[in-house]
Amino acid sequence: MAVDLPQSIGALARFAATHHGDQIAARAKRDGAWAERTFADAAASVERLALGLIDQGIEPGDRVCVLADTSPEWTIAAYAIWSAGAVVVPIYPTNSPQECEWVAGNSGAVAVLAENRVQLDKIRAVRDALPEVRLLATIDPAAADDDAVAVDAIAAAASADRGELDRRIAALTLDDPFLIIYTSGTTGPPKGCVLSQRNGLSVCRIVYEFGTVRTKDVGYLYLPLAHVFAQLLNVAAYAVGATIVYYGGNTREIIPELQEVRPDYLPSVPRIFEKLYAMGIGRLPADQAERLRQAVALGVDVQARRLRGEPVPEDRAAAYAQADERVFAPVRNLFGGRTREATTGAAPIAKEILEFFYAAGVPVMEGYGMTESTGLGAANRPTDFRFGTVGKALPDVELRIAGDGEILMRGPHVFLGYWANEEATREVLDEDGWLHTGDLGSIDDDGFLSITGRKKDIIITAGGKNLTPANLENDLKQSRFVSQAVMYGDRRPYPVALVTLDAEEIQPWARDQGLPDDIGALAADDRVRALIQEHLDGVNAKYAQVEQIKRFTILDHDLTLDRGEITPTLKIKRNVVYERYADVFDRLYA
Repeated sequence: MAVDLPQSIGALARFAATHHGDQIAARAKRDGAWAERTFADAAASVERLALGLIDQGIEPGDRVCVLADTSPEWTIAAYAIWSAGAVVVPIYPTNSPQECEWVAGNSGAVAVLAENRVQLDKIRAVRDALPEVRLLATIDPAAADDDAVAVDAIAAAASADRGELDRRIAALTLDDPFLIIYTSGTTGPPKGCVLSQRNGLSVCRIVYEFGTVRTKDVGYLYLPLAHVFAQLLNVAAYAVGATIVYYGGNTREIIPELQEVRPDYLPSVPRIFEKLYAMGIGRLPADQAERLRQAVALGVDVQARRLRGEPVPEDRAAAYAQADERVFAPVRNLFGGRTREATTGAAPIAKEILEFFYAAGVPVMEGYGMTESTGLGAANRPTDFRFGTVGKALPDVELRIAGDGEILMRGPHVFLGYWANEEATREVLDEDGWLHTGDLGSIDDDGFLSITGRKKDIIITAGGKNLTPANLENDLKQSRFVSQAVMYGDRRPYPVALVTLDAEEIQPWARDQGLPDDIGALAADDRVRALIQEHLDGVNAKYAQVEQIKRFTILDHDLTLDRGEITPTLKIKRNVVYERYADVFDRLYA
């Protein structure tokens, strides 16, 4: 499909104003009320700030860090930086001062736009190690002082020549960087993935052709804009004219906000879908498992026929209507009742969860990509899917499997390389342009890609059996009482697991059982252990004996981002967990 897009991401705000000017670009809560901004308004704000940044000495190609939570202001800042010909370097707002120092210092950033005083103080704590940073700015005007200027003040005082802005936008080429995203990394310091204007435009074109996000759609965004998954919606929405509704800043309010926002489209990591699934099935009687299985199978068939425009036999339609009233309609309401499609990525998700939501009329489509591929690679679609796979290659994307089982990708979405790290770049980008993903997989005869593991995560037991932990861990997390599960067993006689409890689910259950709701006490309680053991027995039954988890322990606290045990997208930092809890794992073999 030919798409008349601009020549760069730097021109995208103007493009959106021209093609979608009166449509709502952003919606966010301010003082308890929803505030809106059209694409025309957003483009005007982008231009004023871009001119102000030029006044502040930002040059084409300069790196500018944005250290803030997901918000409309983040998006405006990014488009202003891009319009000025500079490069956005996102920093997770959860990063420590030392992590901020690494990203800003390694990228050679000349400016940092921080959300508030808390984020500014992180940069100030390491400022002596950042000699190239010459501008500190704050999104919150109340945080401005002699050392940091308010972003609004930069825009208000803009006096640069508009012709200079025009020249900068026109000068951008497809090979110029527009984003340097530092991978959160499960081992070692993060590497800066350099994404080009071509990469960004490929996102827009693929979204147009694939139809995941459409004109006038409402998309709900809670993901951190420091992650490539969030940036997909950030640029796609401006290309197609979709509204981004930004979450209120509290992750505990995501599900209530979904019901208020009623999005057409929802991008998310699996954890939110797992919670929604737990809520959906938690309302059903425990002895109705077989009836639920039958209802899901029926629902998948009926929904697939409807989405493909095929007739549904009357008897099946009638049976589905009964199941819908009893089971599925309440599930749709958890999403707000209007979600046409959701996308899950960044980590594995259980097939049963996807089938359940599809049957309920909320197609949650699993996709595959990585920062190095601008978040793109493969995806299922509501009319062409195979649960348990991550779908088929997206338009313009080439996929193949190397001799050792590694997934390779090639196309206009593949990054330029790692910032200032040619050696690491050569390790993943070969001379023919193939990206070596580090993931293991297979492609079936119909073109559906399955992920079987990660090369570096393979566990080799003492008996020489190769195990991939992600699938079994993911099955364990299907229990609404389990927050995290980490499989262990490299060079050991059998696999074991470390499990953490989901406080939001286990504490109400504990109160009903007359148990204390202290997580530490519950982790040691025999009844809780029996609850987890019962679920583990069901999971183990799906795997060969050599793959089954023989013993487990329940940690008296959850794994956290603050302690560096998980990434901002809730991936386990396996090596950190293995090292930190080495004595816990050792005791499981005593």
